Amino acid sequence: MRRLLVVAVALAFSAGASAQLYKWKDKNGHVRYGDTPPPGAEVTRIRGASGGPPPAPPAAAKDEKADKGDKALTPEQAFRKRQQERATAEEKAAKERADADAKRANCQSAQTQLRMLQSGQRVSTVNSAGEKVYLDDDQRAAETARAQKSVSDWCS
Repeated sequence: MRRLLVVAVALAFSAGASAQLYKWKDKNGHVRYGDTPPPGAEVTRIRGASGGPPPAPPAAAKDEKADKGDKALTPEQAFRKRQQERATAEEKAAKERADADAKRANCQSAQTQLRMLQSGQRVSTVNSAGEKVYLDDDQRAAETARAQKSVSDWCS
């Protein structure tokens, strides 16, 4: 008899001990959970004192979702979508890396050409007949201007 009384008292106190659980968004937009929501927040009660299942979302929220055309994706579809997005991002990053590498190589080449022209050494080229021809001062100045333009284009 005494055991039955202890069990009945324990059940009576345990029913009152089940706390309510709330869900809300803070000022930064993060979803928070707790037993006491902040004042003024839009709160959704997840678990009440009855301990039953969480309430179903309101019908208005379901209608808004249907209006936007958002379909719930299956886990497989969501996985494939994430894979596709990741592959697209990786391709974009690879292209950006290749462009940056090409720009860096062109910049170094233009800087080398400019340093060579500004060094004061004699500069030669090969003409269409295959003969070695040295640049005169006017040609050197034109080539230096062209090299400076290349440096400013590629190294900016």
